[in-house]
Amino acid sequence: MRQAASCAAACQNGRMNEPLEISLRIACAALAGILLGLNRWLHHKSAGVKTHALVAIGSAAAVMVVLPGSGFENSALVALEASSRVVQGVLAGIGFLGAGVIIHNARGKRIQGLTTAASIWATTVIGVAFGRGLFMMGSIALVGIGFALMAGTWMERMMSRLIGHNTQVQNEEDRP
Repeated sequence: MRQAASCAAACQNGRMNEPLEISLRIACAALAGILLGLNRWLHHKSAGVKTHALVAIGSAAAVMVVLPGSGFENSALVALEASSRVVQGVLAGIGFLGAGVIIHNARGKRIQGLTTAASIWATTVIGVAFGRGLFMMGSIALVGIGFALMAGTWMERMMSRLIGHNTQVQNEEDRP
């Protein structure tokens, strides 16, 4: 209930109709998508800058459509419930896009694309946060996810060296 009141207060006086507010939310989502997509592109992954940016912008816009002050004129509680349904639909639907980047080799022994699929899903959540006007949450999530993507491989390699586990060993049949 408190969230419904804060959402209504944030969107009072048609604030969601102001081009600056809409532009700020979309721009933050786009920047987050571009930064996360750039990481995937630099690692030569199938979903890069454009895919991640589109996912973030689309999820932000989808959430903004049902916020009070955007033409969806109902009570704050009804708008919050509608927003919740939109978020659920967006997060479930994005799973199909993520599934498209997951590849199994011919024998099914190696799976590729899980990190990219997860980054697409996480980009959606960040887009939703910015779309709802939760700038601090979106920014902190962007930093955390960016750190995980940039430092994750290095940490995995360091741990493999420490415990003596060789992650580079592959059979010919496991190579993509």
